[in-house]
Amino acid sequence: MIVSNSEKERRAALDGLFHYVKKDVKETLAVMKGQPVTIRLLDPPLHEFVPHNKEKLKQLSKELGISMGMLNRRVLALHENNPMLGHRGVRLGISYPEITEMQVRAILEAAGELLKAGEKAFPEIMILVTVIAHELRHQKEIVDQVYKEVCAKLGLRKIPYLYGTMIETPRAALRADYMAKVADFFSFGTNDLTQMSFGFSRDDIGGFLPKYLDLKILPDDPFVTLDQDGIGQLVRAGVDRGRENKPNLKVGICGEHGGDPESVKFCHRIGMNYVSCSPFRVPIAQLAAAQAALENPRRTGE
Repeated sequence: MIVSNSEKERRAALDGLFHYVKKDVKETLAVMKGQPVTIRLLDPPLHEFVPHNKEKLKQLSKELGISMGMLNRRVLALHENNPMLGHRGVRLGISYPEITEMQVRAILEAAGELLKAGEKAFPEIMILVTVIAHELRHQKEIVDQVYKEVCAKLGLRKIPYLYGTMIETPRAALRADYMAKVADFFSFGTNDLTQMSFGFSRDDIGGFLPKYLDLKILPDDPFVTLDQDGIGQLVRAGVDRGRENKPNLKVGICGEHGGDPESVKFCHRIGMNYVSCSPFRVPIAQLAAAQAALENPRRTGE
């Protein structure tokens, strides 16, 4: 799909991928038995999926039936100087709507088929790297159209789901009141939010961050413990502004901060509904959440 040269070629490749995506989503939803399952749409820059080893490129060229020269030109066209701030996330879905369409169809068909079989399923569709509400509206139009088609195909009146976004850019946090007009939920991607706000590349901080920590210029590694004085203010603003327009907005945090005790307690204090983290951090997150609830009890209904 990535090295396709036209929409027709992309759609042919996406048709092949659809069955694998749907199968994985359906199995995940089935195991969760009606518990919410947040599914992030395609996020990484496309170049990450393309091999750069010469032998692997030869193999790919043979499988695709195109010359090495043509393949190299397509790979070069994908190159970006700063791919983490480039053509990724929602930008892919806007450039190539068929990518969003395939993923959403797989999610909704998987959920719909489980519902028809008498099982429970509740997917949450998450749009990545958004900066403006217009992006969410653009992608929601695709979701709405696919939703109608899937309901008609399966003979269902309704497939329950939520539509939301990850708040991982400073602008999205500051404009969260507008984002919440379209989104049913937010998940704060604090790894990227930290990277973009500090101007630190999380892949390249090894050259200076240890010195910063030794000299106490920074009290903690901001990619391990959330910087509550800076990034925390963006997160708090995002939560507050989002709930101005949607009081019942579901809000959480995603990433390694979700397993850091001090970060979890901060999330509780500002009224988040959940944290998400790596599996090995779950026990730490549970303990921190319990401690936070004891230290700062919420009123009933909060």
